Amino acid sequence: MKSSNSRPRLHLKKLAEQVMVITGATSGIGLATARAAARRGARLVLVARNEDALQRLGDELRARGAKVLTLVADVGNKEEVERVDQAVQEQFGGFDTWVNNAAVSMYGSLLDVPIEDERQLFETNYWGMVHGSRVAARRLQHRGGAIINVASTNADTSAPLQGTYSASEHAIKGYTDALRMELEAENAPVAVTLVKPGPIDTPFTRHARKHMDKSPRLTPPVYAPDIVADAILFCAEHPRRGVTIGAGSKVFAMASKVAPRMTEKVMSRLGWKLQRGGEARQATGDSLYQPGEDLEERGNYPGRVMESSLYTRAALHPKRTGALILASGVVAGLLWRAHRRRNGHAHGHHLADGGSRAARTLADAGHALERKLERKGRKAAKKTSGIARSIRHGIERNLPHH
Repeated sequence: MKSSNSRPRLHLKKLAEQVMVITGATSGIGLATARAAARRGARLVLVARNEDALQRLGDELRARGAKVLTLVADVGNKEEVERVDQAVQEQFGGFDTWVNNAAVSMYGSLLDVPIEDERQLFETNYWGMVHGSRVAARRLQHRGGAIINVASTNADTSAPLQGTYSASEHAIKGYTDALRMELEAENAPVAVTLVKPGPIDTPFTRHARKHMDKSPRLTPPVYAPDIVADAILFCAEHPRRGVTIGAGSKVFAMASKVAPRMTEKVMSRLGWKLQRGGEARQATGDSLYQPGEDLEERGNYPGRVMESSLYTRAALHPKRTGALILASGVVAGLLWRAHRRRNGHAHGHHLADGGSRAARTLADAGHALERKLERKGRKAAKKTSGIARSIRHGIERNLPHH
């Protein structure tokens, strides 16, 4: 490609005018996105490994009047992704948005996980995203459109027992950011978006390959997949660099930036306990090498699931509300203060002990922000100082002292 002095106008069509490709379309976030996009009138190209589930999903959406093309493909295979592209050209004459959503997960200590499983995870999560992004960029650089890569907040932080998964999400973020810059340098009218969900109530843990003696569990706060689907569809119509799903996810992402060592200490102590369920590990059902049981959006998380996120809506509409900026500043300020206190006073096991109690306070911060925003809407921006004081006091009470 050669750069030009003038960039074609970046214009994303309304969903009802779009052809949208969604990988990993038969489960969790992909399934919720496919159903929501069908309701909005998009023509859909649904990609997954599970042929039976694809067929049933296609029949379901066509019965509702949607135009749907289902294609069986493993996104880790470059030739199969290219065949998907060719089939879309023949059926619809092209696409407007490509959503790289397919992913697999794995739980276990990095030193215990077989290297073959790590490579396979990267084949799907990283290389699947690369294959889709390359096809999409080549097609869209002239006609315009959107590439939406679904990663997770593990792209900003890492978690023990999810080391390989975290590494793949960091890689997705690095590739996505670089692709965005290169397309902008070429003046290509393509929006490149990174969507970063936190823990979502999908079959994520059930589909994960398990290399530990207990079944994995999500760490709260946990959000509904519909929130992610709505964000993806919004970004298909409105250019956005990226969006983090849920205030709770934002709290921990900011913690890793403002006080990285404190966050690592907290996670090294609590990460094992929070991610290990009480029940024995189920040996079957993972989807690392073969498709698992699909056509389920929810994962039956036993705790509270946040069914909406005003924080996420604020992130997508930053000009309409000051709550997002103010709440982010509150979290950054209190974490920085806690970080400085720790550096000055905490050593050894005192840091770990105090970090455990502070972590519980931070874990509740996302729920606190969401509840405040949901209850008061835009007026919450004027009252967030109260949240700041309560969270700050909670952390300070649990900071270690000499």
